[in-house]
Amino acid sequence: MANTQYILPNDIGVSSLDCREAFRLLSPTERLYAHHLSRAAWYGGLAVLLQTSPEAPYIYALLSRLFRAQDPDQLRQHALAEGLTEEEYQAFLVYAAGVYSNMGNYKSFGDTKFVPNLPKEKLERVILGSEAMQQHPEEVRGLWQTCGELMFSLEPRLRHLGLGKEGITTYFSGDCTMEDAKLAQDFLDSQNLSAYNTRLFKEVDQEGKPCYEVRLASILSADTAAVSEVTSKLKSYEFQGNHFRVTRGDYAPILQKVVEHLEKAKAYAANSHQEQMLAQYVESFTQGSIEAHKRGSRFWIQDKGPIVESYIGFIESYRDPFGSRGEFEGFVAMVNKAMSAKFERLVASAEQLLKELPWPPAFEKDKFLTPDFTSLDVLTFAGSGIPAGINIPNYDDLRQTEGFKNVSLGNVLAVAYATQREKLTFLEEEDKDLYTRWKGPSFDVQVGLHELLGHGSGKLFAQDEKGVFNFDPETVINPETGEQIQSWYRSGETWDSKFSTIASSYEECRAESVGLYLCLNPQVLEIFGFEGADAEDVIYVNWLNMVRAGLLALEFYTPEASNWRQAHMQARFVILRVLLEAGEGLVTVTPTTGSDGRPDARVHLDRNKIRSVGRPALERFLRRLQVMKSTGDVAGGRALYEGYAAVTDAPPECFLTLRDTVLLRKESRKLIVQPNTRLEGSEVQLLEYEASAAGLIRSFSERFPEDGPELEEVLTQLATADARFWKSEAQSGQA
Repeated sequence: MANTQYILPNDIGVSSLDCREAFRLLSPTERLYAHHLSRAAWYGGLAVLLQTSPEAPYIYALLSRLFRAQDPDQLRQHALAEGLTEEEYQAFLVYAAGVYSNMGNYKSFGDTKFVPNLPKEKLERVILGSEAMQQHPEEVRGLWQTCGELMFSLEPRLRHLGLGKEGITTYFSGDCTMEDAKLAQDFLDSQNLSAYNTRLFKEVDQEGKPCYEVRLASILSADTAAVSEVTSKLKSYEFQGNHFRVTRGDYAPILQKVVEHLEKAKAYAANSHQEQMLAQYVESFTQGSIEAHKRGSRFWIQDKGPIVESYIGFIESYRDPFGSRGEFEGFVAMVNKAMSAKFERLVASAEQLLKELPWPPAFEKDKFLTPDFTSLDVLTFAGSGIPAGINIPNYDDLRQTEGFKNVSLGNVLAVAYATQREKLTFLEEEDKDLYTRWKGPSFDVQVGLHELLGHGSGKLFAQDEKGVFNFDPETVINPETGEQIQSWYRSGETWDSKFSTIASSYEECRAESVGLYLCLNPQVLEIFGFEGADAEDVIYVNWLNMVRAGLLALEFYTPEASNWRQAHMQARFVILRVLLEAGEGLVTVTPTTGSDGRPDARVHLDRNKIRSVGRPALERFLRRLQVMKSTGDVAGGRALYEGYAAVTDAPPECFLTLRDTVLLRKESRKLIVQPNTRLEGSEVQLLEYEASAAGLIRSFSERFPEDGPELEEVLTQLATADARFWKSEAQSGQA
């Protein structure tokens, strides 16, 4: 059996997203709008398979064919007849549910590969004796031959997502290195092209010179007679002695499906903002234009307080090893009015609260652009995982001048903070009841502050293509040096492109720190309904949760490569290090022995020192983070951040040893079952599924009733067309 780090356990938690009441309250027109947006999101989410690993599309196609021919109960009878035990068949169901949930065979949270927890030869017997095999023998056998070895392989390079020798990724061809990624980013910056909707493919010509293809995601491939802002970029370039070619057409048949449903959704839009937003998204996915997506995002920002909220595109760059390319995601959700009212009060207080952040006014945006901040119940979230909150769009130029929206996903939070006392690790006994009671409310406060005032704060100093500064270089002083500003963002540079590999984690750390810092404000706690002793308990549990999360984060550190695999968890470890460094017994992490005789640990937070010791330490750290971000000081920012993110076995904490303890006692993240919508006549029905691995599989088996086989063929054709770029990985998987 595989190392437990690379399997999903049979008893993994599975929860269903509850949105029945919110959906019931929608009008027929709103339901139709939500339905078509959901269809667009689910189709687009299939692109994530092509953004994850070479074998992921084949695994998805194989599983989908198996469960279309026989549902989980029917396949179970066959599997047991083939000699599988109940435990082995459950392990296969959990694996399949994991692939669907993560849109691939790597965890969305941690980027670690997971493999089936049963013998390969037993799974092969199930597949080759299945009803799907009888119906489509050539296709099923071909899929198994293509992905079977890679499905189980734990060759060192295949254990994690990464670039070059560090791991596998399909954002880049298999022979690309971090140096290639940096060169490509410089090229993109020189042409004012965004990396968000691109992949990079490298080949070597007859003379041994590298040739790079930058491929944009779009429906259109060959240049067309219609001129757009993209067509002029579709050509060959010489850049720093290297050959680059910009093409388009990545994921074309998938994006065609997305656009068909965005066009249908337009007929049910509530206002002109939504209509224009959708029109620009259609243009973006048709042409491969990020500028069109930005225009759509402007209309989206202007669409204040919609009943049905959504966003779709190549959004988050967490899983690109270089930190610039966006994973496709799309969500559709409905407003939760009670919690949204609290967030509206927080927004109303935002300008005052921003003044409390520990950096000079010049380092804050010239004008706080009052955003929408709503609590939503998710109907659909397509991609590799579901976050608890979102602050988007991610385009720096829009965020600085047009604003943004904050979204807290209420029914996702409800699943996330449902905590069983007996499963709580690394806490002292006297903290467990308090933690269980207040984790949910404290998380609401932290998510609100993190999204609105964390991601929503801070200014980037920039000089545009005409040489105009957005700050006064003569009068603005760096509070860390006492001198004038020495660095800033040049035209074409963005936060992601400059800070690249640390950008996502650094920004998450800044937002988390803002949340911890501002939750000490009585006004904030009063907005959420907490005063007196309750308010103090919320503060304590919020800080305690962050300290514990910093310890749990060690699961996502890879000692062999000395790198982190998850931006949010790296951020929380950094905060733990900052609070430990504050000293005076504020935070301690003590190795112990558990009641089972195995290594354990306990975190302790002195609640009486949070304000006197913790707050000043966080204040100093936050100011340094913001100053280096504002000034684009990559060298200083890296030194600061990577210093705190380093994991060693130095006493007193001995983090590498503690990592073994964390792995020993880790609990897998829950899988989330989402509903489907189905159009019956002119009415939209909500289809819900049980909270189990089998229920999750059924939800996907019924997700594409009209064109499932066609989609699987499209996915495998797209994967096969590019398979040559990862030939060595396929061979190592079969070694």
